[in-house]
Amino acid sequence: MLRVSSKNITRQLGSRSIYTSVLESDLNITRNGKVNVSVGAGGRSSRTGYTATVFGATGFLGRYLTSKLARHGTTTVVPFRDDMKKRFLKVTGDLGVVNFVEFDARNLKSIQDSVAHSDIVFNCIGVDYNTKNFSMADVNIGLTERITQAVKDAGVPRYVHVSSYNANPDSNSIFYATKGLGEQIVKDILPDSTIVRPSPMYGREDNLLNYLGPKIKMWTPNKNAKEIYPIHVLDVARALEKIGYDDSTVGQTFELYGPEKLSFLEIRQMIHGITQDFANAGALPYTFADYYVPLPLAKIIAQVKQLAYWKLTNPDQVERHLIHQTIDPTAKTFRDLGIEDLDSLANVLFTYVKQWRHPLIAQKGAPSKKELARLRQLEHIM
Repeated sequence: MLRVSSKNITRQLGSRSIYTSVLESDLNITRNGKVNVSVGAGGRSSRTGYTATVFGATGFLGRYLTSKLARHGTTTVVPFRDDMKKRFLKVTGDLGVVNFVEFDARNLKSIQDSVAHSDIVFNCIGVDYNTKNFSMADVNIGLTERITQAVKDAGVPRYVHVSSYNANPDSNSIFYATKGLGEQIVKDILPDSTIVRPSPMYGREDNLLNYLGPKIKMWTPNKNAKEIYPIHVLDVARALEKIGYDDSTVGQTFELYGPEKLSFLEIRQMIHGITQDFANAGALPYTFADYYVPLPLAKIIAQVKQLAYWKLTNPDQVERHLIHQTIDPTAKTFRDLGIEDLDSLANVLFTYVKQWRHPLIAQKGAPSKKELARLRQLEHIM
């Protein structure tokens, strides 16, 4: 993107200073020659002049990315399938900023309509389990190919494809393998695409803490010894926003991982250190423990669970338990984007797991009824 004008604007949100791509009274020229006019100081009622499509906007990462784009006035197109699951995204931007387009994964016309007028397309769609309608290959390979081809045909100047850590066509995990093949297809069709591989992300609606935390006892093929570099979803969304507006990231691959390596077991111990689900002084009848189950047996149990109509542990998820996260040394990182103030899991963990505390523990240390009455009386006198 070529910027013609005055000054960069830095806005302070909480304790973090973030760079916004909004330039007051600026002309921003995209890679295909389109001129976008920015209006305003970068707030909710401003307009960046850009149009961005976010596939997978109703998902975990997509909702935060949509919020970051829309809050500064980027016209955001949200392709959706389920009307009930997309409504909350409307309020992430000002009136007319967030726009919905119904699409179907097998309907090429609906995909083409979703990207027809966009300057940036983010593909955050990906699944790590099979459903009765779509397999992992259907989504991570087939749909990726259709979206990438539509982006190329429409002449969209920027395409950002969100893959996964450990993406590798030769992986023993179907999910990692299909994500790796999806990357190859993206590069073959559109070499200028930017590939982003986030680490396992944690946040309010994640599949990491919500998987490891609520279970007091877990049966795993390796006693949760898998090692990862967990990253806050807000940091990944911040990086994606910056990548979308930065033309220097064209054709590059980014590994977005957290500042510390932790095993699943260590994360569980951190969570249960807060929820205090241990045998202690007879206060609770629970005993925190992780048990070993042979891999073939664990896969059989997971396969039986697939008979339920709701999402449960699947065999490929069991296989992924045995595969540690590896970092591609040739890939760019947060540091290359100028982002170094990453959140640490320990600093934000209480916010996301406090709801699992047992009532007896949650009330521990609370003021007595007598003390509460005294405080109310004191407040009344003051």
